[in-house]
Formats: sequence, C-alpha cells, structure tokens
Amino acid sequence: MKAVRFHEYGDADVLRYEDVDLPVPAAGQVRIKVAATSFNPVDAGIRGGGLQGPFPVALPHTPGIDVAGAVDAIGAGADGLAVGDEVIGFLPMVGAGAAAEYVIAAAEVLTSAPSSVPLADAAALPLVGLTAWQALFELGQLTAGQRVLITGAGGAVGAYAVQLAKNAGAYVIATASPRSADRVRAAGADEIVDHTATDVAGAVTEPVDILLNLAPIDPPEFAKQAASVRSGGTVVNTTVWMQAPSDEARGVRGLNLFVRSDAEQLAGLVAAVDRGDLHLDISRRIQLEDLPALHKEAADGAVSGKVVVLV
Repeated sequence: MKAVRFHEYGDADVLRYEDVDLPVPAAGQVRIKVAATSFNPVDAGIRGGGLQGPFPVALPHTPGIDVAGAVDAIGAGADGLAVGDEVIGFLPMVGAGAAAEYVIAAAEVLTSAPSSVPLADAAALPLVGLTAWQALFELGQLTAGQRVLITGAGGAVGAYAVQLAKNAGAYVIATASPRSADRVRAAGADEIVDHTATDVAGAVTEPVDILLNLAPIDPPEFAKQAASVRSGGTVVNTTVWMQAPSDEARGVRGLNLFVRSDAEQLAGLVAAVDRGDLHLDISRRIQLEDLPALHKEAADGAVSGKVVVLV
C-alpha cells in the first residue's frame, strides 16, 4: 500500500510518499480502508522532532491523527463492528497514522461516520471537534447565558468552538483576522475582534465567563486578556507550549487542555452534524501524495483552516 512517512525528524523534506506493508489487525483492532485523514499542526510538530517528550513516536512514522474510512478487516474481540462499516476516529498520536491507504485502529476509539456528509469530509471532525468540546464543556463547564471569548477562532478548531458555544446558548466574542472573519461570522460569533488591528482586552467591554485560547500568543498578552474574565471564571488553553494564566485572588482558574480520544463524545458530535446543528469547516482538500507539500506550506504560515487529505 501507499503511505506518507518520515524516517528521521526534520523539516517537510523528510516526508516520503512510499510503499509500505499492509498492516494486520491484532486482537481488539480493525483495519480501515482510509477515505481521508486531515492535517493538524501537531503533525508538523511531531515530524520536526520538537514534541518527542510528550509524543515519542517510533521511526519510520506515518502521520495522520484523524481518520475516516470503511472497516476492511477485523481482529479477534473487536466487537460491534462489521466489514464495510463507515467509521471515523481520533487515533493515538504516537501510533501509525492515517496518511496511508490502510490503517489499524482500536475498535474502541471509532464511531459511526456521519450519514449526511461525504465520508472523506468527516475526517475534518475528530481532533478539532473533540478539542472544542472538551475545552468548552469539560474544562470550561459552559452553560447557557454565559459569555465566552474565543481567541484564535479563525483556526481549525475555532469554527467548531464557536458553533458549539452558540448551540449551548452562549454569547460568543471571537478574535479573527480579516482573512478568516467571514468564516467565524458564519459559524455564529456575536462579535468579532480583529486581533491584527485591535487591542483584544480593550475591545472586551464586559467581563466574560470563559476565555478559550486556541492560538499561540505572547504570555503578557494572554495575561492581559485573562483580566477580562470575571471573578470565579475560567481560562482554558489548548496550546501545548504555554500555560493558562490563573488569578487566585479573583478565583480565576487557568486550565490546560490535552485533548483525548473519546468515541462517545465523538458520536455526539456526529449526531450534531447529522441534525444540521454542526457544520464541517473545510478550507480545502488535497491528495495524499501532496501531503509533504502541505507540510511545507504550513511551515511558511500559508495554511489556513482545516485541510482534508484524500486517500
């Protein structure tokens, strides 16, 4: 089968589109004929070698944390699935990924794919959808009527975070550049702050209950924005290279999210897609053999939104 792999850490040039042996599922696993995966910034971080501490992968490594495809073979004890079932999942970051024609996955991390969208497009959902859900509802404990400030809403997670917060009855203030403002507005943001031209903290005139940060920002600026959070509120941060600021005097909690695979939560997101309550946010689609070029684009800062990688 064909796969994209890297045999050493480095820049995008280490990625190779090459022939790989067909994997065989072990007990509790299934083999998936991949329809698509997607690009996530953490893929580039792992490839570059800067995340060997939290994500120690074995080389050669195939990236691709998200998967959408059809079950092709079933290992012993992988109950609840049948050959031909269309599934999606968030794969372990340290295992072989889905930038390949076939991939092995534990049955327990998979859920049925949405029926209302093309199977390949569903690869845009798992990691970003779960990140938004866990940040808002597990850590942020968002409830109806609250005010939420989402910084970095123009990124791949942002559109989902805005939609989920609005669906929960929140008032959403989102930061976005002019390039992504229309996407964020379409997702349902009540206010949009252009962070490239405006002081975000100054633009938030009333305290918010939750600050959700989805982008790398300077710690002093992050702390300044955190001052917009009401006493007893919450700051949630999804960027692994910085910490969420706390304010013990005001009872403001700073929490850092390390997203995890959760098939039950993912099934809830799938149901929201099929109800029409959650819309997939895809900026473009590329072919598997073009993935190395996409990694190079990302290194140059030229990738915006969610890119689906068709296999």
